[in-house]
Amino acid sequence: MSYIKMQIGLSLVLCLLAGFVSAQDEARIHNMELVGQNNLGGKGDGGEGLALQMVDGRKILYFAHSGRDECFSVIDVTNPEEPELINQIPSPAPFVTRCNSLGLSGNILTVANEARTVDTSPAGLWVLDVSDFDAVSTAESLDDLAISFYDTSGEHSRGVHNVWFVDGEFAHLATGMPDFHPLSPRDDNLWLILDLRDPANPKEVGRWWLPGVEASDECLPECLPVRQSPFDNGYRPHQVAMHPDHPDRGYMGYIDGGAMIFDTSGLVDISEGRAESFTPEMISRVEFHPPYMSWTHTYQPMLDRQLAWASDEATSDNCLDSPKIIWLMDIRAETNPIIIDTSPLQENDGELCERGGRFGAHNIHPNMPGLLYANLQNTTVSAWFNGGIRIYHAKPGPVGMPNAPAQAEEIGYYVPPKTGDEILPTAQYNNVMVDSDGYIYVQERFSEGLVILKYTGDVPLD
Repeated sequence: MSYIKMQIGLSLVLCLLAGFVSAQDEARIHNMELVGQNNLGGKGDGGEGLALQMVDGRKILYFAHSGRDECFSVIDVTNPEEPELINQIPSPAPFVTRCNSLGLSGNILTVANEARTVDTSPAGLWVLDVSDFDAVSTAESLDDLAISFYDTSGEHSRGVHNVWFVDGEFAHLATGMPDFHPLSPRDDNLWLILDLRDPANPKEVGRWWLPGVEASDECLPECLPVRQSPFDNGYRPHQVAMHPDHPDRGYMGYIDGGAMIFDTSGLVDISEGRAESFTPEMISRVEFHPPYMSWTHTYQPMLDRQLAWASDEATSDNCLDSPKIIWLMDIRAETNPIIIDTSPLQENDGELCERGGRFGAHNIHPNMPGLLYANLQNTTVSAWFNGGIRIYHAKPGPVGMPNAPAQAEEIGYYVPPKTGDEILPTAQYNNVMVDSDGYIYVQERFSEGLVILKYTGDVPLD
């Protein structure tokens, strides 16, 4: 009798444990739903580049890869429940260079090409013609679509890490250059502005770096930047956001240098033929270190409300550089931006630190121009590695209280389940973009490829 009771008790314990494990493996979801997914034929290592194109009534997604095998994938997302892989273009130098970022304007696709190490070729920017979708669908290499290649390789350069190209005229690159000589190898990128109005003949028209990082800077040694501790990630640009309806302003995440606003009115003179080159002028800079660990990734304004989001990327597994969060900023006085709130954290987020891989902020939705993209002026959609996708609303202050600051309120999230893989125990949601129909496209960093979500909450995304 006691043996039977013992077996029954053991069975109950096992059932409870199974239920606990199952609960741990399930997705955590609030005001979100999973719509579709495609692992891209087992080559689903998502970078941080997404762009949409309409072709004969079909919605086509260009998907950059973070690895060094495939360069980018072409996916038909007309039916978001069943995204269809159309083609994959290999890296121009497999296992040597990667195509982590891309930008599309009209029928011109720009693709970043970054090498594993400095002084390696090819490294630079590919400029591709994607006007003929049959050619895109059957292309076997970048050369099959190439209009030009802008070489940025050099003794201290790994090539192009990030490209912003949305206006059909100018590409903004985070890149090294053959004539750029950083004092620290961690500072190996500058902001380069490339004129692509003649895409067959790209032409540099401007550049900027933080004074004190280049060996020839006249302000040295007084202007040497303070190296951050314990994580020195470098003083270099990650991404600049330039919006065609505000061409006189640029918003940049400068890694250890913080979030910066620039006067880019000189670019208008180039566009209108009054000048051949210019130098951006920094208007303001907000630093988050100390006391927080920096790595400012993206500075995305909501210009209708004169607010902005700035994200700091988590770069270490198991929260060693925690917390990496998103800052809500008031930029009405653009010479003195003010932090007014931060992304709220959930009480059980500490569990995600222990799950493996990275947990913390990374990319946020870019407000790119055009009818295919969401232009979010009240919310942001953000990728948090194993923390999934999180949506924040810049909630207005109390009615009747003049000049009350907005507050960051979480209105939805999708935290993916554990993968069950001992080597890669968690999915790492790397990048995110929202289209004008409200579909949320996610790039997973290692193997899951494209994930498509939908927000279902009551607070509008826009």
